Amino acid sequence: MAERRLTTQQVAARLGVKPETVYAYVSRGLLGSRRGPGGRASTFDPDEVERLARRRRGRPDAAPLSARDQDAAGPVYSAVTLIEGDRYFYRGVDPVALAQRVSFEAVAWWLWTGDQRPGPAFEAPAAGLAAARAVGAALPPQAGLVDRLRVAAVAAATADPVRFDLRPRTVAATARGLIATFVDALPRRDGGDGDPAGDSIAARLWPRLTTRPADPYAVATLDTALVLLIDHGLAASTVTARAAASARAHPYAVVSAALGAAEGPLHGAASGLAHRMLTDVLERGAGPVVAEHLRAGRRLPGLGHRLYRATDPRAQVLFERLAAVPEAAPVLAAAHAVTETAATHLPLPANVDLALATLSVSAAMPPEAGETIFAVARTAGWIAHALEEYDERALRVRVTGRYEGPPPPQPLPSLR
Repeated sequence: MAERRLTTQQVAARLGVKPETVYAYVSRGLLGSRRGPGGRASTFDPDEVERLARRRRGRPDAAPLSARDQDAAGPVYSAVTLIEGDRYFYRGVDPVALAQRVSFEAVAWWLWTGDQRPGPAFEAPAAGLAAARAVGAALPPQAGLVDRLRVAAVAAATADPVRFDLRPRTVAATARGLIATFVDALPRRDGGDGDPAGDSIAARLWPRLTTRPADPYAVATLDTALVLLIDHGLAASTVTARAAASARAHPYAVVSAALGAAEGPLHGAASGLAHRMLTDVLERGAGPVVAEHLRAGRRLPGLGHRLYRATDPRAQVLFERLAAVPEAAPVLAAAHAVTETAATHLPLPANVDLALATLSVSAAMPPEAGETIFAVARTAGWIAHALEEYDERALRVRVTGRYEGPPPPQPLPSLR
């Protein structure tokens, strides 16, 4: 078996890439490696290499694609997240266990680079942060937190001369700075100015979401939420991010595109609807609120998930953490009351949107806080998927449409 294994140089030649790219594939879980005799060099399974080579068809080193293959989008392979059996995994690792032991920054860096050692601090580049704050200050008063994230991405891009460098390490460094810029460009609600050096993303995000003081448990709970929300497979915003990366858009543009898709009420903005529902339940009780939603033909926000039959593990973890916070008890009771009331006819479990809403209401955050937490966290996932897409054939993420309009030729319309 040892004689059949390939060296790094042989794999690079087969895939038509540099040896550094081979190691990038290993770090992102696309290839497995094993030390050769004496532990001096990595070796690779030739069958695994061949499978990866087939996935990379259409590259300059491969045979030309047929017209049919060029038009077909085909499946999108990813080694970032697996969802099965009411559980999900980042590169085969349980995110729930990760959230209990590792910070958001460490998990994001590991997903981008495969490096299990602590990465560099998440610090915003001075020029990008200044640009983001300047455009944020020019927004009208009604601009929301996620509005500020969107303009921050565009502003920070204009200040980054290397944004078009799509090499893996450069993209990871760009993402690190962008996430920090997102958080640091948001105005603080507690009246403070600046952040202590070395503060985590969660510690810096907390005072931008609420005026309540941040104790260590609160910051740890927010960090847990960030880890749990980094990725969730090929959701709408992630597919959008991959489509942009397939066109070789730079990381800022990839995240900007994904933010647009995430703003929908059925995706990133769903926690805001759940937030408003919970505040209503606290005032009027679960029965009238549930009845009102059903009578209006509206779905109950925060209940059910198409990928989980019994339990959304992300919601379960956040509910368990919030159960240890006395101030969260009334809001937790309201969330459980909604679930139990709806279960009479709609046996749907609580999802992560309801858990985020419970966190935001109990911490006196605005309704869009959950969407903001989601966007900051999911940026790490969008970048992980973009890194994969940058290694694929360009423009491969393309939906094949079927025309159903009137057959040509048709008479010219009378446009007067």
